[in-house]
Amino acid sequence: MTHVIANGREVPASLPCTVEAFLLTQHLLPRSVVVEHNGEAVSPSDFSHRMLHPGDRLEIVRIVAGG
Repeated sequence: MTHVIANGREVPASLPCTVEAFLLTQHLLPRSVVVEHNGEAVSPSDFSHRMLHPGDRLEIVRIVAGG
């Protein structure tokens, strides 16, 4: 098991894997978050194709509806 850095903390992950697979292991629905991978915004349509590798950095922000 290796790690990625998600929101500033080390998170164990079975790598390589896709952004989508990582989100699901973190109990996050891919449609409910915005993701930046190594400083680059990732389109939700790319979550199932973008591969994560050891030491990659993610910023994950949950989308919250409100009014």
